[in-house]
Amino acid sequence: QVQLVESGGGLVQAGGSLRLSCAASGRTFSNYAMGWFRQAPGKEREFVARISWSGGSTYYADSMKGRFTISRDNAKNTVYLQMNSLKPEDTAVYYCAAAASLQVVPRRYDYWGQGTQVTVSS
Repeated sequence: QVQLVESGGGLVQAGGSLRLSCAASGRTFSNYAMGWFRQAPGKEREFVARISWSGGSTYYADSMKGRFTISRDNAKNTVYLQMNSLKPEDTAVYYCAAAASLQVVPRRYDYWGQGTQVTVSS
């Protein structure tokens, strides 16, 4: 089992920045690829970004490229999502997830955090 706990969400004005963190415990963190997803009210869960086990490979959804950066610190068992130039349409609950392989589909992830709310005001 892997337990994931997100933090860092909040209310920010459009154009602002937030840094989300996801702390992992349980099984060896570096054995898992990590991903960030988000879900807005009434919408399906959406892929945001994913990172490989060592952090050497990252991949982003098109709408996040150039604005969001995913990173990880295996010594701290933590994955981050730096979000810049935030827009009102970025408002959602953001989730981190762990998978045994590199994935962009939610159902391929084995473990999920409880989510953290990000609200971007216009």
